[in-house]
Amino acid sequence: MSTQTTISTGFNVDWKRILFLSIGLILFIVVNFSPPWPDAIDPTGKHFVLSQQAKGALAVFLLGGTWWVFEVVPIGVTSLFMGILQAVFLIRPAKTAFQQMFDPSVVFIFASLVIGIVFTKTGLTRRLAYKMLAIVGEKTSMIYLGCFVVTAALTHIMAHTAVAATMFPLLLTVYGLYTDDFETPTRFGKGLFIGMAYVAGAGSIVTLLGAARGAVALGFYKELVGTDITFFQLAFYMFPIGWIMTFALWGFFMFFFKPEQKTIPGLREKAKKLSKAMGSITKNEIIAASIIFVCIFLMSIRPYVAILKPIDKSAIILTSTVLFFVIRILDIKDLESIPWNIILLFGGAMSIGFCLWETGAAEWIAINWLSMFKDSNWFVFVMSMSFLVMMLTNFIMNVAAIAIVLPVALVIGPYLGVGPDVITFSALVVAGMPFLLLVGAAPNAIAYDSKQFTTGEFFGYGIPASIMLMIVTGIAVYVIWPLMGMKIML
Repeated sequence: MSTQTTISTGFNVDWKRILFLSIGLILFIVVNFSPPWPDAIDPTGKHFVLSQQAKGALAVFLLGGTWWVFEVVPIGVTSLFMGILQAVFLIRPAKTAFQQMFDPSVVFIFASLVIGIVFTKTGLTRRLAYKMLAIVGEKTSMIYLGCFVVTAALTHIMAHTAVAATMFPLLLTVYGLYTDDFETPTRFGKGLFIGMAYVAGAGSIVTLLGAARGAVALGFYKELVGTDITFFQLAFYMFPIGWIMTFALWGFFMFFFKPEQKTIPGLREKAKKLSKAMGSITKNEIIAASIIFVCIFLMSIRPYVAILKPIDKSAIILTSTVLFFVIRILDIKDLESIPWNIILLFGGAMSIGFCLWETGAAEWIAINWLSMFKDSNWFVFVMSMSFLVMMLTNFIMNVAAIAIVLPVALVIGPYLGVGPDVITFSALVVAGMPFLLLVGAAPNAIAYDSKQFTTGEFFGYGIPASIMLMIVTGIAVYVIWPLMGMKIML
């Protein structure tokens, strides 16, 4: 029976939508208005009270998660409602809740999307896509692999958000050679765009340039352990895991989203002809590419150059946005074409992420969870910590997930004889790959703009992908890293 029923007044009643709207509201009411919950107690005996504001943050978090997954209203509208609930139920002041919806990280995503528009408008996207297709050929399996390898490789030298914004228009061009019908989703389309999002995460764990989470984790490590993990040490241990996940994800998408066509006959020749027809590179392409390259270069060297270090990366990337309009590569129509639904989605994610952090709700969850494993086998403890980080990073900023869980884990670890390196590196692996929710990472939301999949589909296929991630993490912890010389036990 259909979930949608027509009644005599002529209105359509979508019972499925009403059900999940109601579930979200009921979860909010039950959690927010429930009696006080027990304190969390860490291994040293310190108590952590779950305040009414923290309980309210959990309530908003549950409502938002339910509405985001089942898309009962536009995802950007859900984000706005999460800010409203914080203000109306006095969880946090309205100024704080809404101000954080335009946190510099959200502005960074906006500027990254603008770069994607520039790539498309100038023709750089088509030029790159045709060159790549001429190399990988006509097999759709190889097109998957080519796109995934390029995505993962780029995240070693630039932020995964910027990589996703760069790859997105390129994938649209590739998909346009597969089918003319952009309105009807296909298995190939789903695999191409969800795969780009997943692989951007896998590649971003390899170096400190892929995302900010690495620098945060290494900062906690230095503070609590007293020694440094260098850029090259991180890359040494993370490189095999990032690339194992990249190729494992290729197999994953070939299994779950096997393309309807094994080949696209004549694609290589068509790509070569289209590339030739574009002629020489244009002045606008050169200018746009130069601005983007300089912007990415400055963001990459910023942590290591004293004069650049105080400047937020959002200010650097926004400078490129302004320049694109100053030199008239972009105009007002381009500004109006930006997917504000995606911007609002991430605004809500930042707001509730900060809310869980600042009210102490996330810390309460972390201490309760990790304390359950303080007397367990070392491997069970490391994997339980990794699981918690993986789940949290799907709902809040991965930087926040690391900041909440890692200090607690590094304190509990010595009681079990677990070395700090394996705790830190395993946390970083899972923090980079939130496969369940769009809000887990900017590449997820950018991929959603393709309209090839729903939030429910993303969540559904994210479950087996997350299981695969935990298996690979377990193999890294138990086999790969010890063989590479990592000290697992104290």
